[in-house]
Amino acid sequence: MEELTERQKLILSLVIHEYTQTAEPVGSKYIVDHYHLDISSATVRNEMAFLTELGYLRQPYTSAGRVPTEEGYRYYVGRLSQRTELPDATRRMIIHQFYQSNRDMDEWLRLAASTLARQAHGASLVTAPLPRYALFKHIELISTRGCQVLAVLVLVGGEIHQRIMTLEEPSSQEELSLIANRLTSLMHNDSVDQIYAYLPQLQGLELEVSKWIIQDMKDINAMIAGEVYVDGLSNVLAEPEFSGSEDARRALRVLEERSTLQDLLSRTILSEGESGGGVQVLIGGEGTWEDLRQCSIVLARYGAPDLATGTLGVLGPMRMPYGRTISTVRFISSLLSELVVEVLGD
Repeated sequence: MEELTERQKLILSLVIHEYTQTAEPVGSKYIVDHYHLDISSATVRNEMAFLTELGYLRQPYTSAGRVPTEEGYRYYVGRLSQRTELPDATRRMIIHQFYQSNRDMDEWLRLAASTLARQAHGASLVTAPLPRYALFKHIELISTRGCQVLAVLVLVGGEIHQRIMTLEEPSSQEELSLIANRLTSLMHNDSVDQIYAYLPQLQGLELEVSKWIIQDMKDINAMIAGEVYVDGLSNVLAEPEFSGSEDARRALRVLEERSTLQDLLSRTILSEGESGGGVQVLIGGEGTWEDLRQCSIVLARYGAPDLATGTLGVLGPMRMPYGRTISTVRFISSLLSELVVEVLGD
């Protein structure tokens, strides 16, 4: 990117700010009059023309004002958008809401999605925290009827999985409990690879249950995201550039289609490593996701790598208010990280 002068940076940021508010092309005279600039509108117009040559602005039609391009937004986010923080009153209100709610991760994740959507005026997503690798905590075997047994697998972090198993012959609840207790004692806090090593010494129902545990944990390890909490879809559909358009609906399907969302997260935020590396901004689908070509997404990791991590973010039009959205995502990511440590670290 060519380095801009301070005046060019100012004009670019003002055009982006105005276009974010109005979704209308921004003219040089309006910039001078509205912001009381001590330069002429002709000078601003020349600078706008230069920014257009660089690919940071474009002119939708002759005699119209200018609008930002994808490259303009990228420059703004990378170099001009300040590391703004949410107002203290807003931060205190959000903290109060979280600590007034029940000490329940599901409720906190729903509240996080709702708060993100409301504060950033976009569509939010929050994925439930998952361990980096599934770790066994304990197993329960419950006799139901005949040869059927309910197997309940609990992982470190509290995630629960269950299935109905059909045995070759009935077993008493006492026998099932003894088997469950032995497996729990043997495998506590173990990974899939560690549990594999126990198979040669197991037989019968213990072996059958252990094979199911391994398969279930392997499926979990293959997952990028846990349950997904989404809010604020109507915020995106209400934006003027999406009125009566399929663009918004295609973009929102990214949040609803599990395979697409997994791909998005695995190739963006999760590529930054376990700790997340802060906030990441995807503008216009970054040439990879065609359905997001009119949108931007702000993403961040939360949690603790040694316990569990999840992802949260906001999807909106490309002209989203980046400063406020980034600061909101960063703050709620930090807040959820504290809650994960508080709950799962116990």
